[in-house]
Amino acid sequence: MKQNNIKELSIQVNLNGLSFCILNRTSNTIEFLNHIAFKNKLTPFDALNRLKTELSSNTVFSDEFDAVTVIHQNELSTLVPKDLYDENHKADYLKFNAKILKTDYITHDEIVVNDCINIYIPYVNINNYIFETFGEFVYKHASTLLIDTVLQNKKTKDDPEIYINVNTSTIEVLVVNKGQLQLFNAFEYHSKEDFIYYILFVFEQLKLDAETAKIYLSGNIEKDDELYGVVYTYIRHVQIITVNFSYKLSDAIKNEKLHRHFLILNSF
Repeated sequence: MKQNNIKELSIQVNLNGLSFCILNRTSNTIEFLNHIAFKNKLTPFDALNRLKTELSSNTVFSDEFDAVTVIHQNELSTLVPKDLYDENHKADYLKFNAKILKTDYITHDEIVVNDCINIYIPYVNINNYIFETFGEFVYKHASTLLIDTVLQNKKTKDDPEIYINVNTSTIEVLVVNKGQLQLFNAFEYHSKEDFIYYILFVFEQLKLDAETAKIYLSGNIEKDDELYGVVYTYIRHVQIITVNFSYKLSDAIKNEKLHRHFLILNSF
């Protein structure tokens, strides 16, 4: 019997945590939204075991899904303009930005909105398991999603805008100037001092003005926490990003702070 509801599942994989989101296309409703933070950074092997546990212990994942997306979130990526990209040199591009092994599987996403190629290393063990569990699926890097989402919604403005997606121990920083991507980078931090150091480093390198540039924050950050406070100490215009989409939210997640799920909510 044909199912009545068309449902899509997104899974975001980070060695510091997992996120899950289910969209019911038929009712245009986000039915399930959840993030699980790990106490410590796991290995890809242990992250897979946690994923298996979550998928097998919650009945929402036993539904039939018409589409499944996996978002790989790690620092193992680099951008190359499409005109300069050569498929045979994927490892050469990536090795300047990340430690890679000869055995690593390297793949890429195309980011059409700014004509570039995002080269990265996915968690192959996660991909294999998702294929065994759900069949065909789509996967992409978190930075692809972040860059695409920001640039698709971008109006050309004179003042530079900085988008910072905050994770447990890393940040992704994206600078947009006059509607164009000026910089994307990921940094690892262990304290609020590290956190603001990398942000101010970006300001210094790009000669951004702390009085006029605007910072938009998403992910694991709140207005009343120390990370927000330290940014606001140095930068005049700081705000939590507004998540704009046309989906309704089920009653169970009506009170969720959507900026914390910015990436996965933009994966559909």
